[in-house]
Amino acid sequence: MKKETVIVITKGLLDFMFFSGILVTLSLPWSVRWIADYFKYEVFDTQYNEVVIIYFILGILALAIIGELRKMFRTVLKDDCFVKENVVSLQRMGTYSFMIAAVCLVRTFLYLTVTMLTLVLVFVVAALFSKVLAFVFDKAIEYKLENDLTI
Repeated sequence: MKKETVIVITKGLLDFMFFSGILVTLSLPWSVRWIADYFKYEVFDTQYNEVVIIYFILGILALAIIGELRKMFRTVLKDDCFVKENVVSLQRMGTYSFMIAAVCLVRTFLYLTVTMLTLVLVFVVAALFSKVLAFVFDKAIEYKLENDLTI
């Protein structure tokens, strides 16, 4: 697959996830009610407000991560990836991932599922990966600046 094709597909996918994520997050009060009625989830009926609030917070945090990815992708399109803004974005994505893991842990007090515990683990790993990658990018920027100054 050509480099340009991968870039176009990735940009389209990020844009789709961002804008559809906004719609899904905003529609939570109605979609949670519909899911509770359709699938007969009793917990969604008894704890409707808590479920909507928790998933709204998770939606906002997920949108924040995708927003940071879209910002980083702009630097890829400019062919200038090793910039401080990407380090900041990676740090923020790590923080947002830790926050998602924490909210998922809180959600387990409403109703415990193996899936939610798995999500906690996934987002803790993603947070750690983002934080470490931010340090790697920061070092790469230092090397790049040193190299630019030598020439």
